[in-house]
Amino acid sequence: MSRRFFPRRAAERGLGIVLVLALACMPVSAFAQDLLIRNATVHTATARGTLQNTDVLVRNGRIAAVGSALAAGTAQVIDAQGKSLTPALFGGITEIGIDEVSGEDATTDSSLALGQNAKDMVVRPEFDVTLAYNPDSVLLPVARVEGIGFTLLGAGSAAGGSIIGGQGAVMRLDGSPDPTGPRVLFVQLGSDGAGLTGSSRAAQWMLLDQLIDEVRGRIPQDSHMALLTPAGRSTLARYLGGGGRVIVSVNRAADIRQLLRWSQRHDVRIAIAGGAEAWKLAPELAAARVPVFVNPLTNLPSDFDQINATLENAARLRAANVTVGFTLGDSHQARKLRQLAGNAVANGLPWEDGLAGLTRVPAEALGVGDRLGSIAPGKLADLVLWSGDPLELGSLAQQVWLGGRAMPMRSRQTELRDRYLREAPSAEAGDLPRAYPASVR
Repeated sequence: MSRRFFPRRAAERGLGIVLVLALACMPVSAFAQDLLIRNATVHTATARGTLQNTDVLVRNGRIAAVGSALAAGTAQVIDAQGKSLTPALFGGITEIGIDEVSGEDATTDSSLALGQNAKDMVVRPEFDVTLAYNPDSVLLPVARVEGIGFTLLGAGSAAGGSIIGGQGAVMRLDGSPDPTGPRVLFVQLGSDGAGLTGSSRAAQWMLLDQLIDEVRGRIPQDSHMALLTPAGRSTLARYLGGGGRVIVSVNRAADIRQLLRWSQRHDVRIAIAGGAEAWKLAPELAAARVPVFVNPLTNLPSDFDQINATLENAARLRAANVTVGFTLGDSHQARKLRQLAGNAVANGLPWEDGLAGLTRVPAEALGVGDRLGSIAPGKLADLVLWSGDPLELGSLAQQVWLGGRAMPMRSRQTELRDRYLREAPSAEAGDLPRAYPASVR
């Protein structure tokens, strides 16, 4: 299979259209039936690797078997004609479902700001963005039709907040209102967090140590210096002593070195988001088993925390045995994450690791690897059939199944496209489509 980026060929477009139309014409009851995807190139994202001419049997929303010449029984049969089948992809750390229009504050719920200066600062790790999740957000189908099946809701730090943004969790983009898996705590360090810590990144470690002292009772709860509420103490305690996962946004190698020392001193299970200079500490990260979620297109020194950024970051980290995933951090552009993975492959990352960074790696790092991220018996049948190599820019998702249910392959964007194509004026009429208001006709 080609590892380069080619435009999609007309034959592939035709095959995709036939498959989508066939699925769209099936009765609604068919979507609840068992499923057999036959004759696929199955990228399992497991130790089994890629399996040619392989069948995947789905029963009751889960993968029942992966093999050759599987019996369909009463299951609906889809002939993949050798096309690529992957697990549904990770959309990165996003605000899908909690950020509808980024420029409209009334539709954004990802950050907490209670105080406007340092003396008013109250740290609220108990803040949980999943409580604001909207499963009917138009962003879900926009990402889903591009093969995205799950995302991690991130809690961000804002002016008037603190370097501990709050908690998020994995959300499957199947319309379910509730998260899957454990909560994750978010922390912002480096220059981006310095404005929340008295304009000094050195103060970040002082404050983090104080918070741990509060949790462990070394600072009384009624002290005038205390930063945590009782609920905050209880929440933060769950992330100490090897408990829940803490995602730390940080880029500079010097800050990552301090983070490793701090996490080892307090037994905190961290993962890094960003990590532009993480490659400089690859052996230490591998030894500490710290996953790193990178943006493979981070290359230019856009600030002083990223002077040593390189397109080979992912490849260098993986060569040192660091677990590498991907994140873009843009809810409205989550579909571009596989393009980033493709660029990491173009810059030295093995192809299988590129796919793993979109599937198995985030699922395992976020505590949902028993359900998501790979194609194996017992896992949820969250699957994508592609027109070509899933890491090639010209390939498209032909069909997405979540929990064995075929997802509608349409979104607000495709509906707007179809509306204006359908209502386009004739050459003779010369009028604007009916969709335009009368004031501009």
